[in-house]
Amino acid sequence: EAQLVESGGGWVQPGGSLRLSCAASGFTFDDYYIAWFRQAPGKEREGVSCILPSDGHTYYSDSVAGRFTISTDNTKNMVYLQMNNLQPEDTAIYYCAAPAYYNEHGIEVDVFNSWGQGTQVTVSS
Repeated sequence: EAQLVESGGGWVQPGGSLRLSCAASGFTFDDYYIAWFRQAPGKEREGVSCILPSDGHTYYSDSVAGRFTISTDNTKNMVYLQMNNLQPEDTAIYYCAAPAYYNEHGIEVDVFNSWGQGTQVTVSS
């Protein structure tokens, strides 16, 4: 089974930036979409962004498009999420997950999926 480990979360003031990292292992990295999700207390899980490492194709939810950038380092099996202009509504636990995909309903995970433990992002003044 795949293993995913997130890091890079923390506290930042509104307007600030953070870069999250996801270290992947246990599967062929290039062949599957890898996604970032987030979940805040009392809210539904939200798919934030996903990327196909083989060709770099990306997808973003409307809530983060223009502020967040997903990328990979294929030689290191790493996925990154650069988050700029963070706002309090971005506060959540952020998870990476695979295999993932996107469609007209947003970002989803396959039935046989793997999740990281999550990393907390807190945006407040």
